[in-house]
Amino acid sequence: MMIDPLSVFLLLLSAATPILFAALGELVAERAGVLNLGVEGMMITGALAGFAAAYATGNPFLGFLVAAIAGAVISMLFALLTQLFLANQVASGLALTLFGLGLAAMFGKPFEGVKAPPMPAGPLRINWIVWLGLIMVPLIWAFLNRSRAGLILRGVGENHEAAHALGYSVRLTRTAAIAFGGAMAGVGGAFISIATVLQWTEGMTAGAGWIALAIVVFSKWTAPGVLAGAWLFGGVTVLQLRLQAAGVAVPVQLLSMAPYLATILVLVIISARQKYSRRAGGGAPGSLGQNFHALR
Repeated sequence: MMIDPLSVFLLLLSAATPILFAALGELVAERAGVLNLGVEGMMITGALAGFAAAYATGNPFLGFLVAAIAGAVISMLFALLTQLFLANQVASGLALTLFGLGLAAMFGKPFEGVKAPPMPAGPLRINWIVWLGLIMVPLIWAFLNRSRAGLILRGVGENHEAAHALGYSVRLTRTAAIAFGGAMAGVGGAFISIATVLQWTEGMTAGAGWIALAIVVFSKWTAPGVLAGAWLFGGVTVLQLRLQAAGVAVPVQLLSMAPYLATILVLVIISARQKYSRRAGGGAPGSLGQNFHALR
């Protein structure tokens, strides 16, 4: 059986795109010191909102815009809990995931069994949203490493007390980062419903948000590393699909687990081989997961 390398590469890009968007959004949030475990909930919310808008208007691009807005809006629940009421970030993120999954299950029933409007092909037969995801990688890298706003955001993530002492608004910076992460996760979820599955199915994100969280750690909190991690996940997914299509005598359930097993394996290898070096800039942000108490 002949394998078309271009077709395989396009499949890899498509499989990696939802994870890439969600992981890039979470990267920005974590560089600001926020650990948001609600990525899955924001993705499924964006998947439903984007699909509903695309189906109602016949415009898939409008669907992606609505998905970004929906992801940002639901992320504000997390921001409210963690930035205003100083709730535990881990517990708040888990609650956001459960809330998003429940919300999507409740409001998604009317859209089961209907098809999303077709998307026009972009350059080189690559979906326009795939191109957008690829463009976002250098843009986010430049923002974090070359812009004043990005340096402030990183400063807040490294030492929020010092950033506050210098006059920067820790809560405002983190809230903006949370909103951006929500918007990116929403677009990633919408890519699954509008451009991949082409219909609404309950629970269709299938753990993609958790993979995105793992990829941020895999990337050592860098945009190019996030791209590499997303492509790794996409490559394993494509391999799984190819093996299934070839009728390889391996249980389907085991093949379906392959992308998640590969992600876990990579994280275990990373943990075993290195303790992140702060001087090399490869470690987690110093204030990651810590709430900021302005009066302390």
